[in-house]
Amino acid sequence: MGNSYAGQLKTTRFEEVLHSSIEASLRSSNLVPRPVFSQLYLEAEQQLTSLEANRLENEEDDEDDGSESNSPTIPYQMKPPPEGSCTTDGYCQAGKDLRLGFVSFEHNELPSGFILVGAKSPSLPDHVLVCAVDKRFLPDDNGRNALLGFSGNCVGCGEKGFRYFTEYSNHINLKLTTQPKKQKHLKYYLLRNAQGFLTKGPLISWKDSKGRQSSCSTSSSALSQLSESPSPIAAENTPAVYQSTFTGTSNAGVLADQALPSATSCTSALQNGRDSPRHQLAVKTSSSSAQTRPSVIGTIANSGPPKKRHKGWSPESPSGADSSTAQNNLNAPNSGVRSDSITSTYMPPSAAVIPHISSMSASGEPVLVPDNLLKACSTRPVLFKGHGNFPYLYGNLNDIIVSSLLQNCYLNSQSLPRAYEQYGTSTIHPLSVEMQILLTVYYLVQLAPDQVPLIEDLEQIFMRSWHESHLSEIRQYQQAHAQAQTHVPSQITLVTSAQLAWLARLAASTCSETVHIIECTTSLAEGLSEMFKCLIEGKLKKTNFVVIICTNKNKGTESCVTVTGRHQARALAESMYTPAECLKEVGYELATGKVEALGAFFTTLCPEGDIDSLLDKLQDRHCQNSSDCTASLEAVTDKRPTTCKRCSVEWYQIRPVQLAVARKLLSHVCAIADSSTQNLDLGSFEKVDFLIFVPPSEVTYQQTVLRILHSGILAELGLANETITKQTAEQYVVKLDGEAQTKFESLLQKSAQNPYTLFVLIHDHAHWDLTSTASASYYHMDSSTGLADRLLNCKDVREATNLLILHVTSFPYALQTQLTRISPYNEIHWPSAYSNGMDLYHENKKYFGLSEFIESTHSGHSLPLLKYDGSFESMAMAVGERFPNLHSMVIRTYILIQHYAAALMAASGLVHMKNYTSVETLEMIQNLINSPKQCSSGHGFMVMLRIPSIALASVAHERLCHVRNRLGLEKHFEIILGDPSTGPKIGSHFVEQLKTWQRIEDALWMPCTYVELEALPCILIFTGMDPQGESLPRSLRYCDLRLINSPCLVRTALEQELGLAAYLIGSETTEESMTTTDMSENDREKMTSVNNDDEDLVVEGGTSGKSSPTQRQRSHSYDSSSSSSFSSKASGSVFCGETTTTADSTVKSLQHARTISTEVCSETKLQKNKVECAAQKHFNGTGRMGNIQVDPSSWRCVGKMIDSNSFSSSGSAITAQSCCSFLMPPQCLVRKASQRPPTVFLPKAVYDVATSIDSSGHPKSASFLPHLTVSWATSFRPLLSKMMTCTEQSLYYRQWTVPKQNHMDYSNRNESRADNFHSRRLLLSGPPQVGKTGACLQFLSILSRMLIRLMEVDLYDEEEVNVRKFLNYSEECGQYAHLPGALWPDLEAFKKMPFDSIVHDPRYDDASPVFSVKHISSAEAKSNHRKQDDIYLRRQTTRMRLSKYAAYNAYHHCEQCHHYMGFSPRYQPYESTLHAFAFSYSMLGEEIQLHFIIPKSKEHHFNFSQPGGQLESMRLPLVTDKSPDYVKTPIFTPTTGRHEHGLFNLFHSMDGACHLHILVVKEYEMPVYKKYWPNHIMLVLPSIFNNAGVGAAHFLIKELSYHNLELERNRQEELGIKPQDIWPFIAIVDDSCVMWNVLDFNTNGKSEQIPSERNVSLKFILQHIEATPNIIHYALIGMRKWSSKTKCKIRDAFSHCHVHDFVLLNLDLTQNVQYNQNRFTCDDVDFNLRAHSAGLLICKFNHLSVMKKQIAIGGHRTFHIKSKTSEASTVISPSQYICAPDSKHTFLAAAAQLLLEKYLQYNSHHLFPLSLKNYSNPVLSVDCYLNLGPEICVCYMSSRPHSLNINFSGLAFSGLLLYLCDSFVTANFLKQFHFLKGATLCIVCQDRNSLRQTVVRLELEDEWQFRLRDEFQTANSKEDRPLFFLTGRHV
Repeated sequence: MGNSYAGQLKTTRFEEVLHSSIEASLRSSNLVPRPVFSQLYLEAEQQLTSLEANRLENEEDDEDDGSESNSPTIPYQMKPPPEGSCTTDGYCQAGKDLRLGFVSFEHNELPSGFILVGAKSPSLPDHVLVCAVDKRFLPDDNGRNALLGFSGNCVGCGEKGFRYFTEYSNHINLKLTTQPKKQKHLKYYLLRNAQGFLTKGPLISWKDSKGRQSSCSTSSSALSQLSESPSPIAAENTPAVYQSTFTGTSNAGVLADQALPSATSCTSALQNGRDSPRHQLAVKTSSSSAQTRPSVIGTIANSGPPKKRHKGWSPESPSGADSSTAQNNLNAPNSGVRSDSITSTYMPPSAAVIPHISSMSASGEPVLVPDNLLKACSTRPVLFKGHGNFPYLYGNLNDIIVSSLLQNCYLNSQSLPRAYEQYGTSTIHPLSVEMQILLTVYYLVQLAPDQVPLIEDLEQIFMRSWHESHLSEIRQYQQAHAQAQTHVPSQITLVTSAQLAWLARLAASTCSETVHIIECTTSLAEGLSEMFKCLIEGKLKKTNFVVIICTNKNKGTESCVTVTGRHQARALAESMYTPAECLKEVGYELATGKVEALGAFFTTLCPEGDIDSLLDKLQDRHCQNSSDCTASLEAVTDKRPTTCKRCSVEWYQIRPVQLAVARKLLSHVCAIADSSTQNLDLGSFEKVDFLIFVPPSEVTYQQTVLRILHSGILAELGLANETITKQTAEQYVVKLDGEAQTKFESLLQKSAQNPYTLFVLIHDHAHWDLTSTASASYYHMDSSTGLADRLLNCKDVREATNLLILHVTSFPYALQTQLTRISPYNEIHWPSAYSNGMDLYHENKKYFGLSEFIESTHSGHSLPLLKYDGSFESMAMAVGERFPNLHSMVIRTYILIQHYAAALMAASGLVHMKNYTSVETLEMIQNLINSPKQCSSGHGFMVMLRIPSIALASVAHERLCHVRNRLGLEKHFEIILGDPSTGPKIGSHFVEQLKTWQRIEDALWMPCTYVELEALPCILIFTGMDPQGESLPRSLRYCDLRLINSPCLVRTALEQELGLAAYLIGSETTEESMTTTDMSENDREKMTSVNNDDEDLVVEGGTSGKSSPTQRQRSHSYDSSSSSSFSSKASGSVFCGETTTTADSTVKSLQHARTISTEVCSETKLQKNKVECAAQKHFNGTGRMGNIQVDPSSWRCVGKMIDSNSFSSSGSAITAQSCCSFLMPPQCLVRKASQRPPTVFLPKAVYDVATSIDSSGHPKSASFLPHLTVSWATSFRPLLSKMMTCTEQSLYYRQWTVPKQNHMDYSNRNESRADNFHSRRLLLSGPPQVGKTGACLQFLSILSRMLIRLMEVDLYDEEEVNVRKFLNYSEECGQYAHLPGALWPDLEAFKKMPFDSIVHDPRYDDASPVFSVKHISSAEAKSNHRKQDDIYLRRQTTRMRLSKYAAYNAYHHCEQCHHYMGFSPRYQPYESTLHAFAFSYSMLGEEIQLHFIIPKSKEHHFNFSQPGGQLESMRLPLVTDKSPDYVKTPIFTPTTGRHEHGLFNLFHSMDGACHLHILVVKEYEMPVYKKYWPNHIMLVLPSIFNNAGVGAAHFLIKELSYHNLELERNRQEELGIKPQDIWPFIAIVDDSCVMWNVLDFNTNGKSEQIPSERNVSLKFILQHIEATPNIIHYALIGMRKWSSKTKCKIRDAFSHCHVHDFVLLNLDLTQNVQYNQNRFTCDDVDFNLRAHSAGLLICKFNHLSVMKKQIAIGGHRTFHIKSKTSEASTVISPSQYICAPDSKHTFLAAAAQLLLEKYLQYNSHHLFPLSLKNYSNPVLSVDCYLNLGPEICVCYMSSRPHSLNINFSGLAFSGLLLYLCDSFVTANFLKQFHFLKGATLCIVCQDRNSLRQTVVRLELEDEWQFRLRDEFQTANSKEDRPLFFLTGRHV
C-alpha cells in the first residue's frame, strides 16, 4: 500500500492477472473467472496500431466499454444507507448539497495535501459533485505515480477519513451499479477563477498517451491560468441563452473553450437509443472517421499495472487519453478571448461529450499573438476553430476572440438525419472534412463586402450538398431494400486533401481578396503565425476572411477561419453577447466615460462650432424675428375653425374575426371536456373567473386594465356590480413582478374554495419570459425572471381541475418544442381574413403586418413602407472604424441623436444643418413639427424611436429635450421616454390638449398608456430590451428601428420589433393610399410640390408626381446620395402646406460636410415668388380665403418673413410656411394618415434579412432560430415552406426544436409521464396588434354563457289539458278525499274515487280524447289540428338550472361520478359479461331469449348457478326491507337513439344510494350504448324487435320482470320467505326525466295551506312511494308532470287517473294485463285503460312531480318512413301509408303497425266522417285505444268478463273500431251497442283471411254494408307482413 508502480512495467504482468482473477472471485459467487494462466499466456501481446489508437471514445463511457477488463461484468450491490440518512442524488448522506453549481461560491478549508476534484454520478449526468481528495492518490501530469487506495473528505458535511472509495461513494450517494472505482468517477480538477467561483478544470490524467504529453506539459501554466480566469461563471453554471449572426443556431459549447473539453453535442435533441446522435456517431465511427483522416495519436505503449480494485488491464487496452481531451491552455487574465458557446448548469444527457471529428488537444508549437494587433487591424479578429488541433495561443490575447461555433456546425453536419437511418449508416456517409472546408470557402466567397455570415446559411449549404451527393444513393438503397437485393452504392467523387487547397485558392481568386487562403503542412500554428504576420504588416487590409488549411498526412486535414473584416468582425464579436451582456457592456461604456471621445469627435465636425453654440445663435435669431408676428399668428390661430372631430380611443370593439377566434377557443375547450381523459368537467362549473398575466410593463398593465374596464366583462361574468371602477379591474390583471406571487396565491386559494367556478388564467405575451425557475434562482436574476414558470407550471396548477391556462402570444415558436406542455390539438391560430381574394369575415378593417410590410418592398409597389437609411449606415460604419473599442450600439445611438438634433435645427432655420442629418430623419422631423398646423385642433403625428438600452435612451431623451427647448419648440411637440417600468410622462400643456381632444373632465387624469397619446405630436423613445406588449396609437407615423441590434437575427426578436408597426386600417383604403408615390431623378424640375408618404396634396404649379407601374422599382437603398428626389422630398412637406423645395444637395459623411451652396439661395428666391403667386391666387380682395378671415397685418408679417434670407424654404415653426399654412383650408392629416400604416426604418443588415426570400418563397427570417431559449434538434432539417399553414409550422417546430436548459419546458422531460402535455392548457397565436386580448375577453363571455347554458336545460312547461272535462269525485261530493298536504293515499278513500279516463298529459293534446260520461260540451274542445312531427317544435318549454339531484347525459364528467360512468383513464376499462336469459310466453307462441350485459361491478344484483356461470335470476328485496341508503325498486329505462343524450347517469339523482338501473336497448344499438355507458346493466332485446316501437320494450320489461318475480319467489321460498313478501314493483322511467320535485304545504295564520316546491332526489321520490301504506294494493303509481303553473291548482293530493313517463308497476296485480308489443304510440294510455277495466287501482301522487328535458334526438324520431325503392328522401304524405291490396303502390320501408297508427292519426276523418267533432257520439273502440286524431272522440270498451266499462245506455256511437280483436269479442257483445245510421266500421286484422273470418264470426254483415273497394292494407311488401283493414257503413 502506498507504493508507486513507476518503473515496474516489466515485472507486474503476473501480478496484474492474479489481482484481476482474485477480484473477480471476490465479486462473484456463481461465475467461475478465467484461470490465471489462461489470461497470462493465451492472450497475444499486440501493440496498438495507429488506426486502433485513433478510435473515438466517449470520455463518459471509456471505463464501461469492457475493453479494460477480462473479468465478467457482475452487478454491484451497494451497501444500504444508514437509517434516516439522505439518499437524494447530488447530496451526501448528511443532506448537504455537493453539486458544483450550488457550492461553487463556497470556500472550503482543505487539509494540507488535499485538493478539490469533480466526480461524475451516473444518476446526475448534468452535474459534477465536489470532492476533497488527497492528491497523493491522484495521478501526476503523466498519468502516473498515484498511490493505491483512496483518502478523501466530504465537503458537504465535513466528515473526514474515508479510506476506501467504495465507502466514500456510498456517502456521497453515487448509487452505482458497478464496482466503485476512483479512476472511473473522479474526472476533473476543480479550480477557482478570479471571482472565486469553483470551475471545472482539466481532466484527471488517469491514463498515459503520447497524444497527451504536449498538453500535459503545460498543465502547470494551465492550472495557474484557470485559477486567474476572469470568467465569473464556469461551464457548469452559465446559461446558454444567446447566439446570433455567425453563431446562428449552433448549440452551446463551453466557456473558455481553449482550456476545457470541447464537449459540444452535435445536437441538443433529447433523444435516447438509436435516434440519438451519440448512437449515430458511434455506429459510423470506425468507417467514416478512419476513411477521412489518418491517426493523430499514434502507437500507445503500456502504461503500467492496474490500480487498486481496478478492472483487468492488458496491452490491448489503450490507456492513453481520450481523443476528445481538451488542450490545457487558457485565456490569460483580462484576456479578450471570449467564448460565445456557453453550457448551462442543466445539461441534458444527450448534450454530453460526444466523439469529435479529430482530437481537439493542443499540439505543436504555441502561437504568439503579436502586440498592436488591434491597432493594425482596426478591429479584433475573430478566430473560429474548425477541424483538428487548435494550437495554444499566448501573448496579446486581448486583441483576439476565439470561438468554437464553426466547429460545432461541422460537428452538427456529421450527424445523419434520423429519417435516413433506416437506409443504413454503413453506406451513407456524412460530408468529408475536405468538402466541409471547401463549402465554407465557397460560402465566404459569395458574401457581399459588408455582409455578415450566418450559421443558418452554412448549415443549409451543408444539408443541400449532402442531399445532392447521396440522393441517388438513397433512392437506389431504397429500391434494393424493398426488393431484398444486395446493393453496391455508387462511388461519389470526394475532394482529397491534396486537391483541397488548390480548389480553395481557385474559389478565393474570384472575390477580389476578400477571402484569403493560407496553406500549411505542419500544423495550424504555422498558418496562424503567418496570418498574424500579414495582419501586422498590413497585407490583409482588403481581406475579410482568412481560411487556414493544414494538410498533414499524420494529423489529417485541419482548418480554422479568421474574420478580419472590420464590419464583420465587429458584428460577430458583438453577436456573442447575450442581450443582458450587451446592455451591461453599453452601461459600462457610459459609466466609465469611454463615450467622451465620441462626443468630442462630433463637436469637431461642424465648421461653425458645436451644436450648442449654433443653438445659441438660432435662439437669438428666433427671438428677433418672431416678436413682430407672434400676435398676428396667434390671432390667425384663434380664428381657425374647429372642424376636426375629437380623437377617441377604442379600447374594446369586437370585430367578426375576433368573435370567430373566441368561438374557436370555446370549441377547443369543449373538445377537452368531451375527450375521454375527463380532465375538464364543464358541466360542474357554475361561473367563470379569470386572471390575466402580463409582462412587468406598466403600460401593458394599464392598457389591459382599461380594456377590461371598457369591455363590460366583469359585469357579464357577475364578478362586479354595474358600476365598475378602474381599481376593480386591476384585481384581474397581474404584472409578472415581485407582487405577482401574492395575487396568484390568492387565486389558487379561491380555486380551492370554489370548485364549481372555472378559473381561466390568460398568459398574455407568453413568449416574453420562458426562463425556468431553477435557472433564474441559480443565476440570481431579477425577481420577475422565471416567474411565469414558477406560477403557471407549479404542481397546484397542474392538479387543479378548475384551472384553465390560455397562453396568448404573437410569436409561439418557443412554446412549440419537442418538450412543450401544450398539445398540438390545443393550439388556436388566428385565421386569415381573406381566402382567394374573398373577405371571409366582412371586416371593416384590414390588418397590415409583417408580410404586408415586406410585400410593399417588392417590385410593382410604390414607395415602400419598409426602408433603411443608407447615409446613416455609412456614417455608422465610418465612425465605427474610428472607434473600434466602442460598442456599435453606442456609436449608432450617438449618431442618431446627432441626426435628430441637426434635423430639428434644420427645420428651425439653420438650413446648412440638413447636411449633418439624413434625408429620412429630416423628413420625420419636418412632418412631426408641421402636422399639427394642418389640423384646426392641433392633432399631430407620433415618431417612435426604438432604443433598447435604457441608459442610451435616457441620454437621447435628455439631449433631444435640450435641443427642442433651445429651439423654442417645447409647445409644438413632446418628447417622451417610454420606460417599461413607468407610464408615459408628459407636460401639463399636452395633458390639457389630450383631455380636450378626448373630452375628459377628470382634473387628475394623466395618460398611462401609449394608446392614450392619440394625435399628440411627439417623439416616443421606446426603450427596454424587448417590447412587452405595448400598443401604439393610430397616429403613429414613423417607426425608427435603426438602433435595434443583432438579437433581431432571431425570428421572435425580429418579428416582435417589426410588430410595433402593425396596424389596422380601413378595408376601403386602396393599395395606392396605403403607400406613397416615388419620383424619379428626372422629376427635379417639377418639384413645385413635393409628394411624400403622408399626403398627395397639390398646390398651384405642382404635380402629384405619381409614377407608372413600370417606373416603380424595388428600392434597395434609400441613401440620399443616390437619389435627389429624397432630398427634395425631405426639404418640403405637404403637411405644412409648403409649395417650396430645397436644393438638390447630397448628404455626405460628417467629415465632408460643407455650408449651404449658392444653389440654395437661388432656389430660395424662386420659391419665394411661387409662394407669393400661390397666396395671391387664393386670396380674394376682401382679405378672405374660404371661410378663414385673415388680418392684413398678418399678411404683411408673412411678406416680411418671406423676404428674410435667413430662413430656408424648408420651413420652421415660425417661418413663412407656418403662416402660409393658414392660407389654405386646414385638413386633419392625422385622421387621413390613420388609414395608412406607418413607415418603418431598419438597420441595413436587418432590412436585408427581413426582405430576403429563400428558395421556397418564404421570408429568410423564418428560417432563423425561433427563440433564444431553444435550439435546433439537428442541422439536417427541412426548410419552412411558404405553403405551410400555422398548424404545419407548429408541427415543424415541435419536431425540429428542443428547449435549452434555461427554458421552462426543459424540465418537462423529467416528469416521466406517457405524454407531457398539460390537458387544460391552450395556446392562442396571432399577429401583433390584431386584437387577441379582445378575442380572449369575448371568449370569456361566451364561455360563461355556455356554462350557464350547460347548467340549464329546456324543460317542458305545459299545463294539463282537458282539466274541465271531468268533474272528479271531490267536486261532486263537495269535499276532497285527501287533503293537499297528505303524504300517502288512504286505500279505502282512494277506492271510492272514480277513474278519470280523460288524458290530461299535454303530450297527448293532439290525440283522440277518451269519452267519459262526465265530459263537458264539445264546444270547449280544442279544434286545432297539429301537423305531422310538429309537436317538439310547438310545445312550451322553459329554461331551468340543474339542481344537484339532476340526471345527466354522457357529456357529464365529474370526480364524484367517474366510477359510476365507468370510463376514466385513471381506471381500467370496466369488464362486463354477456348472459342469456330465456322464458316462454304463450301469446307469442315461442320462447323469448333476452341478453343481459352485466358489468363485473354489478354482478351482486344477480344470482348465478356458480360464479361466472349461468344467469338464474335478478335479486329482489323484501317488502319489509328498509334502509336509508337503499332503493328497493329496480329501474328500467327503455331507450333508442339516445346513447349520448339519454339521461342515464343517476348517480347524483340517487344521492349515492344503492340501486339497480337497467337500460333496455335494441340489439343493433347495443355496441354504441356499451361504449358510452360501460358500467351500466343493459337488457338487449331480441333482433326481431329491432324495428319495434316502445310497446315492445314495455311488454318485454313487464313479462321478464314477472318471470323473474316467480323465479325469486321460488328461490327465496326455499329460504323460508313467503312469496307475498317479495317486492313486486318495478319502475319504468323515461330517458328524458331530469329532475324531481315535491310540494310542501305550509299553513298560514288563516288556516290556508300555501304550496312551496323544492327539488328532491330520485332516491327521495322512490323511497317515499315505497313507504306508501298498503302499496301492494295499487297496480300503477305515478306522479304529476311538472308545470310552473299547476302547483297552485292542486285540490287533491292524489288522483285516480292515467300515469305516464314515470310509473311504478305492480307485477303481481298486472299479471293478466299486458302492454301491446306492436304499439309505437299511446301504448301507456292503452295500458292504463286496460288496467282500469280490469278493476286495478292507478294512483297519481299530485304533490310529486317529474321534470322532463326536451331532447329532440332519438325516441319516436328514430322511426323514419321512407320509400323502399327510391333513393331520394322525398316527403311521403300519411295518405300514402295505405294502399289497395294487390296494387302497384310504392312500398314503404317501415313497420306495418307504425304505418297504420300514423295513418289513423292523420286521416281518420276520412274513415269516420260522422265522428268528426262529434263528442256526443264517439267511436267505439273495443279492447284498445288508438289515436284517431284530436277531432274524433274514442270510447274505450273492454270485452273481458267482469271488466269495468262506462254506462253506455242511451249512447249512440258514430263508428266502430275493431283492432286485432280476439275471441272475447263476440257478436252478442257488439249487438248491445247502438250506432248512428251511416256510422263507419273499421276492422284491422293480420291478413286478408283473418279479415273475412272476423266479419263472418261477428255476424257483421247483418248490420254493416261492405264493398270490395273498401279493403285496404298498409303500404308494406309481403315479406314485411302488412296489416289489412276493411271499412263498412252501418245500415
